[in-house]
Amino acid sequence: MHKWVYWLAWSIVPIVPATGWAAGTPAAASRQPIAIVIHGGAGTLSPKDMTPGLEMEYRFVLRKSLDAGYGILKKGGTSLNAVQAAIEVMEDSPLFNAGRGSVFTHDGKNEMDAAIMDGSNLEAGAVADVQHIKNPIALARLVMEKTSHVLLVGDGAEKFALSQGMPLMPASYFYTKQRWEELQRALKKEGNQAAAVREQYPGTQAHGFGTVGAVALDRYGNIAAGTSTGGLTNKLDGRVGDSPIVGDGTYANNLTCGESGTGIGEYFMRLNLAKDVSDLMEYKGWPLKKAVDYEIYDKLVKFGGKNSGGLIALDRKGDIVTAFNTSGMYRGWVDTRGHVFVKIFKGE
Repeated sequence: MHKWVYWLAWSIVPIVPATGWAAGTPAAASRQPIAIVIHGGAGTLSPKDMTPGLEMEYRFVLRKSLDAGYGILKKGGTSLNAVQAAIEVMEDSPLFNAGRGSVFTHDGKNEMDAAIMDGSNLEAGAVADVQHIKNPIALARLVMEKTSHVLLVGDGAEKFALSQGMPLMPASYFYTKQRWEELQRALKKEGNQAAAVREQYPGTQAHGFGTVGAVALDRYGNIAAGTSTGGLTNKLDGRVGDSPIVGDGTYANNLTCGESGTGIGEYFMRLNLAKDVSDLMEYKGWPLKKAVDYEIYDKLVKFGGKNSGGLIALDRKGDIVTAFNTSGMYRGWVDTRGHVFVKIFKGE
């Protein structure tokens, strides 16, 4: 128990590491700044809906994800490697709605989507409707680097995975009791459409939800972004959300910013939300925060997306924004000074 208490205290209070991650040395000061921001989903989150032990588990995994990504950046690694590493930590955890913790479709399947994008050249790779891939973000990167395509889906994506030496996991790997029970509750509520929609949105359950994503800036000035998700509980088989769609839930451009979204993907897709943020910066000269806040708190709400999600973003200077119109979002970042933050609830 003392270990968890230590981790909780560590994740709540911003830390300036005395060694290792410190950016105060002459050599570090002369380099391009590095930074990383992650999310584990936005939704209806309240401290009263979560046990202290579960809250500590979430903070622990978020911090572990940051450690994986920032550790790569600190050693001179690329933003692409940092994004992939950070996301894989969350995909491997049953706490988040990605990889192992993915939710179930209406017919009791796990169908996962992911995308990754390189802001230095606007190349991207994505997969959708994959059912046996341990780390969909890794397969998305293979699509980007090993094919001339951007998006592969379903059986074709898994056939490609095998051709690249990536093993397929049995369906049992992705089964979690919690996710299965969420599906059963959603199925029972289908007679009440409003209740069914609320249950489909991952944010209705304070525990065990969360599309995951990461955005990183490396010392070479390159931005990368990635997103991975299991989608919505009780979704129709074959439904694909915004996460693997470049410009909707995932986007990166060295000229502007990198972004990863979370929430009800249908809104993000209709608004081409991530690309819109970048366009406001590129063509109107808006700063990052103004562009993100407009999309999440104004435009998204105007078109019906109140309490529907959030966005993490990072620009070429290393400025970080986390915005959400819900009551909480699992999130964390390491800024250009090496300060570490892990947060869950609004107002932290």
